Parts: sequence; C-alpha cells; structure tokens
Amino acid sequence: MTFMNLSGVSVRELLAEYQLRPEADLIVIYDELDLPLGTIRIRQRGSSAGHNGMESIIGALGTQEFLRIRLGIAPETRILKPFTKRQLKVVDEVLDLAAQAVEVILIEGPAAAMNRFNRKKEDDAEPELT
Repeated sequence: MTFMNLSGVSVRELLAEYQLRPEADLIVIYDELDLPLGTIRIRQRGSSAGHNGMESIIGALGTQEFLRIRLGIAPETRILKPFTKRQLKVVDEVLDLAAQAVEVILIEGPAAAMNRFNRKKEDDAEPELT
C-alpha cells in the first residue's frame, strides 16, 4: 500500500514479481477530473495528462504503453467535495461499467472495449437534427 501519487513503485514491483509486461498485461483504472462524472474512456497508451498517480506509474515503468480506463469524476462546480447520494448512484454505475469493460478487454480485446465503452452517455449525445 502506498499513496496514489507514488503508485508507480507498487505497480513496477508487482509487474516484476509476476514477470509481466506493461504493454500486454497491465490495466490501470483511475479517476479523471477532466471527464464528466459517470464517463468512461479506455486508451491503450498516452500521457499522464497531469494525473499524479499516472505520472508516477509512467515514470516508474519508463513507458506510456499500457492500457488505462479513466473514470470521470468531474463535479459540476469543479470543487471537490464528498459525493451526494445522486452522484454516488452514478459512481456505482460507472464502477459496474468499468468492470464490464475489463471483462470485454480480457475476452474480446481492447479495440472491442473501446468501441463499446468510449461513447457519450445517451443524455449527453448531440440532439438529432430533423
């Protein structure tokens, strides 16, 4: 156990202990303030985008080549405070969605998961013009 900002040390040691490769064997799931609450985004590589935990992992592994699932937690006001009951319901739903995404990644591969889960939520979709 360690602080989130130092999570790279734990991830590096875990991969070394089990002789795993980040690009093939690692999925990092983390919160993302740059995504609206309830949003999920899957990527196969990328920068930390300012997330200290991801910065630590990238630095410890020396690569950005690993799968990540970003879970949107951005509050409407951009002020972090405890989730409301309504927000906790959304958090529960997005955690279930992330678990489903991991299953799809493991069974069908990352591309299938990205196609299925990297979509706007129904109520966030652009209105259809008639």
